[in-house]
Amino acid sequence: MQLTLVSGVSGSGKSVALKALEDSGYFCVDNLPPHLIGGLVSYVASRGEPRVAVSADVRSADTIGMLPKVVEEERARGTDVRLLFLDSSNASLMRRFSETRRPHPLAAQGRTLEEAIALERSLLAPVAEISHHIDTSALTPVQLRGWVHDLLVTDPSRLVLSLESFGFKGGVPLNADFVFDARFLPNPYYDPQLRPKSGKDPEVAHYLESETEAVLFLEDIHRFIERWLPRFTLDRRAALTVAIGCTGGRHRSVYLVENLAARLRPQYPLIVRHRDLDRE
Repeated sequence: MQLTLVSGVSGSGKSVALKALEDSGYFCVDNLPPHLIGGLVSYVASRGEPRVAVSADVRSADTIGMLPKVVEEERARGTDVRLLFLDSSNASLMRRFSETRRPHPLAAQGRTLEEAIALERSLLAPVAEISHHIDTSALTPVQLRGWVHDLLVTDPSRLVLSLESFGFKGGVPLNADFVFDARFLPNPYYDPQLRPKSGKDPEVAHYLESETEAVLFLEDIHRFIERWLPRFTLDRRAALTVAIGCTGGRHRSVYLVENLAARLRPQYPLIVRHRDLDRE
């Protein structure tokens, strides 16, 4: 059977992710202490359920550190375990707690919200290290549901490759497993005719292909992914995120992601996202 463990920092959207899995037919349990997961898997298997999803976070702070060991034990007895870690920038978390007026689960003993978030990240670090990340800082609930569906529901037997363009001025995506920097390529932004266009437009593609080494860089990234992606599949990863950045996330990175997706789409399930394409 397939066991999906959903974890992450408070306010990052775990409830939305778990509800998306429940709507897709998963047997779901929220806030289950890690030491009870083995018993739940046995129970669900006895019912004939093929897929179960469990959220585990610092609401079970005393036992959350056991989760990596539980993962090893479940895999040893043949369970297909997938781990999803939802993260968000501190600024986004602060805004969400302010808007909802909900207390942070670790906001006790005089801790400020910033201190509670820092402590939570520390407690969850061993879980985050072995999980696939989704950065929900700029995602709406509907977008997050779509990402969860694409990653875990569409074809749970295959590793999903996520390709994301971004602008460095907005920060590196928190969910990136590999980051490639395209800022060394000449920037179409400085051509007044190309500035309002994007890396999806043929004029920008022609400029990058004729005036820069974008094609060579694209080929290098393609070879790197094809060489190493099978190793991540053997490691039973559910997904891998490759992020390509330029200054603003509109021209060079978008062109590279679009063309990389075209090369890889025949072999792998893909998610393509342009984080900063529509930003001013």
